Amino acid sequence: MPAYRAPLRDITFLLYDVLDIGSLSSLPRFAEASRDVVEAILEGGASFASEVLEPLNAVGDRQGCALAPDGQVRTPDGFRQAYRQMSDDGWMAMSADQEWGGQGLPRVVSLPVLEMCSSANMAFAMYPGLTRGAAEAILAGGSEEQKRLYLPKMMSGAWAGTMNLTEPQCGTDLGLIRTRADVQPDGSYRITGQKIWISGGEQDLSDNIIQLVLARIDGAPPGIKGISLFIVPKFLINPDGSLGRRNSYVCGGLEEKMGIHGNATCVMNYDGATGHLVGEAHKGMRTMFVMMNEARLGVGMQGLAQAEAAFQKAASFARERVQGRSITGAKAPDKPADPIIVHPDVRRMLMDMKAFTEGARAFCYWTALQGDLEQISPDPGVRERAADRMSLLTPVVKAFLTDRGFRCVSDALQLHGGAGFTRAQGIEQVLRDARITLIYEGTNGVQALDLVGRKLAANGGRAVFSFFHDLEEFVSLNESDEDLRQFVQGLSLASGQLKEATMWLMQNGMSNFDNAGASSHDYLQLFGLTAFAFMWARMAKVALARRGGDSFYDAKLVTARYFFDRVLPDATSHLAKVKTGAAPVMALSADAF
Repeated sequence: MPAYRAPLRDITFLLYDVLDIGSLSSLPRFAEASRDVVEAILEGGASFASEVLEPLNAVGDRQGCALAPDGQVRTPDGFRQAYRQMSDDGWMAMSADQEWGGQGLPRVVSLPVLEMCSSANMAFAMYPGLTRGAAEAILAGGSEEQKRLYLPKMMSGAWAGTMNLTEPQCGTDLGLIRTRADVQPDGSYRITGQKIWISGGEQDLSDNIIQLVLARIDGAPPGIKGISLFIVPKFLINPDGSLGRRNSYVCGGLEEKMGIHGNATCVMNYDGATGHLVGEAHKGMRTMFVMMNEARLGVGMQGLAQAEAAFQKAASFARERVQGRSITGAKAPDKPADPIIVHPDVRRMLMDMKAFTEGARAFCYWTALQGDLEQISPDPGVRERAADRMSLLTPVVKAFLTDRGFRCVSDALQLHGGAGFTRAQGIEQVLRDARITLIYEGTNGVQALDLVGRKLAANGGRAVFSFFHDLEEFVSLNESDEDLRQFVQGLSLASGQLKEATMWLMQNGMSNFDNAGASSHDYLQLFGLTAFAFMWARMAKVALARRGGDSFYDAKLVTARYFFDRVLPDATSHLAKVKTGAAPVMALSADAF
């Protein structure tokens, strides 16, 4: 089974050649992120991922988590030690503010390390990922006292964090939540109810677990407008900061899942547990969306990470597995058969994976950079544009990267043939683990509805028209460059198709909401392909300028041409499907299914 190797050359190419983060050194966070510091961080993260986390990946899959009769959860062998090392070495606090004990590095620098960890061991990487999301929610909506009490411990990883949304009767429709919050004389609340599918709801990795729980205060308005957010710690905290008694909730069961066995997916039973309101009463969803958006970007990154892990396994297998002869003549006459990498259909699958992973990495990192600029740029216009891009692109990153990422993993298993269907190669675990990414943190169908139903119309369409401006500006600046002609023309065509689809939705979606719903999936796919075209055109421009006999840049250009020749044409079919609207989708009566 081949070992995971972090794609450090591609990562540094994106950070410094394409995104040019070195030019941002005058900004907060970036001022401390000199290139030598960043490269040392990336190399250290690569070593931690490959040497510590990957050896535990199969262990976690086969052992899973175990629930004791008292509700305690035991994580797989080695997870506790790895978690402690990750915390002690500062990997969890890279992009946390120094005020809360972090290193204050840009998010676009920390994201590659998270990608490496997820490629090496997705189930493990979910624990610190969820903790960081919970900490961000407290940072956004918590009181100063709550921030001082919880953030230093959470940012370091000493305490973990979770999000408790789903209940047996509701998942996406959170307005149906029944968990109750009863106010107490001291201003705290008693939380009673059941939550399900809570990742990391109970574990033995951290000293405390800070549950963020959605609940309804007595007398709250019905629906989503009546939901409040509460901090419910596993152990109550004494005035001196030490841990006190165990809170009144317990893990009532662990889900038997298709994948991510090393991550505890819990049923959480709250029986009058002590909780503390975060922000205003009945405004909990506003703060929880901070965590959910953080998580959605992280899930998109997981789609990329699992595709990268699968691609590496597939490429290694294709070079080593001998089977049949090339249809153009033997390529390895000294062997009884040729390596399967000589076969065009195998090469097609590998090129699809390579075009996806490298395009997805660029798109993911560029989006993360917008998050940094939104927070730290001194220019209000830059902050506004960055915030618009983050809002617009979050559902695309989550859905497009996980949908296409899983397709890459499936192709990687297919490339392995029968060997891929067995445990020996490890690819079947990648497929099982990756499948959840299309579902949790809002299914991909929900992401598509969010894109067409909310994000396009926000602020009069300001974000999507700003995105079109980004595309048009690149085309205008580069259309006279003959070497870039294929890439510029391809981007221009895709941009025009996305505009056409956008205008169709604006004209037809409001007159019949089913038109928007029926077209949303294909619109998001078209959007993702156009965003990838933008990324690949930018990467091709840099590669053309710097190739000079360097095989890395030569390969980048070959892959860019493959994307424009073989992948981007899918945009045309997605546009055609968008414009069919609801009629063919909704024509068959419900009772005919």
